[in-house]
Amino acid sequence: MILAYHVIFSTYGFWLPNDPRGSWSDFVGSWELLRFGKATKVTTARSLAAAEHDGRLREGAKRALKYPPVRFSGRQALAVAHGFKQASLEGQYAIYACSILPEHVHVVLGRHERDVGRIIGHVKGRATQRLAREGLWPDPDRPVWGHGNWKVFLDTPEGVRRAIDHVEGNPAKEGRPRQQWSFVVPVQV
Repeated sequence: MILAYHVIFSTYGFWLPNDPRGSWSDFVGSWELLRFGKATKVTTARSLAAAEHDGRLREGAKRALKYPPVRFSGRQALAVAHGFKQASLEGQYAIYACSILPEHVHVVLGRHERDVGRIIGHVKGRATQRLAREGLWPDPDRPVWGHGNWKVFLDTPEGVRRAIDHVEGNPAKEGRPRQQWSFVVPVQV
């Protein structure tokens, strides 16, 4: 039985469909990006973020995007957190851990009757609305988030605790302090 989910989703331009480290994409939908290679679909559930790759190729592809890649400032990350809080209250989601990094987000969500993909859509939507309301996202045509997400289904209390530890420790990997958000609740597994 699923107890929780560890979900990672990125800002626009962070992880492209032809990322040399692999992606979940079947195709590259932009001619400008296709010049940098076909989709690099992988089937592993294990993260390949640390895999060696040609960084120049990846950066070249990012320069070919229609908009510059999104990298949250501290104020933007705080607005995103306020949007997450609103969504968690509206949907009654149990968020056991959350790290909002400049280019991607990690969350551990408790099991819910709503599909996890819909939950992430709700959370992203409220965060985007909050950015706009606070004047931190003035261009409504420019996307905030990348497409899709990476999710792991957690079916043991130990797995949930490991995911929480991973998410809580993730900011340190980027030299950032630990994050504590008011919408994060104690684990119930």
